Amino acid sequence: MDVVIVGGHGQIARKLGALLAQRGDTARGVIRNAAHADELRADGIDPVVVDLEADETTGQSLAGAFRGATAAVFAAGSGPGQPAERKWSVDHGGVVKTIDACRHAGIDRIVIVSAIGIDGEIEGDDVYAEYQRAKAQADADTRASGLHYTIVRPAMLTDEDGHGRIHAARHVERGPIPRADVAATLLAVLDDPSTVGRTFEVVGGPDEIAVAVAGLNGLPDTLDAQSSEG
Repeated sequence: MDVVIVGGHGQIARKLGALLAQRGDTARGVIRNAAHADELRADGIDPVVVDLEADETTGQSLAGAFRGATAAVFAAGSGPGQPAERKWSVDHGGVVKTIDACRHAGIDRIVIVSAIGIDGEIEGDDVYAEYQRAKAQADADTRASGLHYTIVRPAMLTDEDGHGRIHAARHVERGPIPRADVAATLLAVLDDPSTVGRTFEVVGGPDEIAVAVAGLNGLPDTLDAQSSEG
């Protein structure tokens, strides 16, 4: 497997890249800051320096970093304390550019790291509400892309060591999940073709990760199904 990870210096991205490298797969990390390249190399990840937010960065120009990969994972984020404009330029706009890059590079498999609780109408005018709207629109654009997508929506992220166990479903009760377990969930998703076309939330839970991910087979992923389960 050859996986390009957008937002490659993020904690989840680096953990995923290391997991891929440890088992002999190829991981490329798209980063904005060249100073982070050595950290990625230490994880076994090939760094690719591209500023995702730059006006000159388009899906077509980004495709050079994607070409030859078998899958793309979007794990970038504007981060806390950033203005609403960056929620749209990174959390939404970055996904749009990633989708376009996949098309230009001939990649049909994409996995999105999204956020829990963004189905339905999102109220409020604060930055967090704009973040949720940007994520929701990014997910909608991914579903409409025609790519073989999976959208993973983790709950409250922690820095604990991974437990190797999760609860994954269309909707879950909010709770903590270690970033290491999110990364392992992404790896399981990449390994399991039955996850194509699925959107699911994930939290720490009782099930082994591969078993939980395999159990999503047959999960409906239509707007009607989301509404009826909400």
